[in-house]
Amino acid sequence: MKAIWTGTVGFGLVNIPVKLYSAIEDSALDFDMLDKKDHSNIKFKRINEHTGKEVAWENIVKGFKLNEKYVILNDNDFEKAIPEKTDHIEIDQFVDEQEIDSSYFEQPYYLEPQKTGARAYVLLRDALKKSGKAGVGSFVMRNREHICILKADEEVIVLNRVRYAEEIRPVSDLKIPKTKSKPAELKMAIHLIDQLTKPFDIKKYKDEYSQKLLKIIKAKAKGKSTPYKPMKVVHSNSKDLMEQLKESLSAKKRKAS
Repeated sequence: MKAIWTGTVGFGLVNIPVKLYSAIEDSALDFDMLDKKDHSNIKFKRINEHTGKEVAWENIVKGFKLNEKYVILNDNDFEKAIPEKTDHIEIDQFVDEQEIDSSYFEQPYYLEPQKTGARAYVLLRDALKKSGKAGVGSFVMRNREHICILKADEEVIVLNRVRYAEEIRPVSDLKIPKTKSKPAELKMAIHLIDQLTKPFDIKKYKDEYSQKLLKIIKAKAKGKSTPYKPMKVVHSNSKDLMEQLKESLSAKKRKAS
């Protein structure tokens, strides 16, 4: 793996030299856009919407639409807005992990200690693990300041980049029912949830779409076709919610036996 950021993590007067690595990789297949006639690659050009002519990179500027007019920005304007370039993650506070709403999480990274920071890294990792706390801090990457959460995950410290509060849309725009559940139905639903509750194991969930699509691609490459089986959603025979819950519980018991 190639480090995408190098710097230090600080809590109190302790500074830990670290390297940052992406913790994820895309499982989606990468497709090219081709001309249907001869399968040539499609190239995209920067076209002026009024003249229809291609515009060279050196003639392109960035603008922000304000009051129906564009304000043009140059490199100096962007530099003024860039936070002070720093290679340091300062942990400002610690919080209980359960306090952090999952909707704020954006992207996970692994932190690896550099040689001189090994002991301090292990100390922070073990302290986070034993206390059940997560560190909250900020750092600059790709000319933008990010909020981050640091927590221990087995042997590694994971840094999660999190969204700002203003990036989360308000739920007030949604049409959420104001009614309450009937006590008997609620009790039955909780009973069904209890029956379906088991330890979480992410390894049992696979990207089946990409796997099936790759099989189709390999079959087509050999001139073979793959049978199509559309998914059929089976609904309960009854429209009564309590009856549907009872039917669900019965089906679960039949599968278990």
